[in-house]
Amino acid sequence: MATVDASFAPARSARRIDWLSRAATLCYLSIAAGQLLFTAFILFFYYPSSLSGDFAAWNTKPLIKGFVAGDAGGNLFFAAHVMMAAIITFGGLVQLVPAIRNRWPGLHRWNGRLYLVSALMLSLGGLWLTWGRGTWLNLTGAFGITLDALLILAFAAMAYRTARARRFVEHRRWALRLFAVASAVWFMRVGYMAWGIATGGAGIGRAMDGPFDLFLAFANSLLPLAVTELYLRVGARGTPRAKAGIAALLLLSGIVILIGSAGAWMMIWGPYI
Repeated sequence: MATVDASFAPARSARRIDWLSRAATLCYLSIAAGQLLFTAFILFFYYPSSLSGDFAAWNTKPLIKGFVAGDAGGNLFFAAHVMMAAIITFGGLVQLVPAIRNRWPGLHRWNGRLYLVSALMLSLGGLWLTWGRGTWLNLTGAFGITLDALLILAFAAMAYRTARARRFVEHRRWALRLFAVASAVWFMRVGYMAWGIATGGAGIGRAMDGPFDLFLAFANSLLPLAVTELYLRVGARGTPRAKAGIAALLLLSGIVILIGSAGAWMMIWGPYI
């Protein structure tokens, strides 16, 4: 799985660069399709119940800890958390479109500020939900969420710092890294569905404590980040063969993401809206 901005494709060796650029664009489009489905689910499932105060409706969908009777503060916090998830998911997709960045720089700047604030609030909120509210099934999963939150905070700080310093090439690289780790919750769902379709659910435990669960607890952020880092480094100064390899990796990532997103829609998103 990967996060990409086709505008980072290098400017030399037209034929090979074209393949890398096309692979990056196709991977982005697969991510966009899956994240728009996720956004639609949040808007149609969580927003009506949250805005109307019918928090108990959350529990019609399996959750580790959704609505808890008597926990007014925790319920309100969870409502704000899931509603903001739609903002950061859609906002991140907008930030990676070069045409928007180049044609409407003001929109890019203000959406970027909103994205950074949302990333900050969601990462801190995720830490509280995990350790304050006890929203976890096993410690490995809790540590995986914690690592992701810390990466979000670090990358958000670097994206903001480089933007303020007008080091825009560096800023875009940190923004891509931020997008990779800020999408970890979505990558986890897509990863589960793609793996389930491919293997029938091998290594998935009832309490999310199977070998695959423990792997995905960290891979949901570190694997997209690793692919993003390879794309940035090889795209900037890699050999033609290395660029071809990354292009193939991006294409494979896009296919896996489309399969996982389709499965997620049919199994865990679509049935609840």
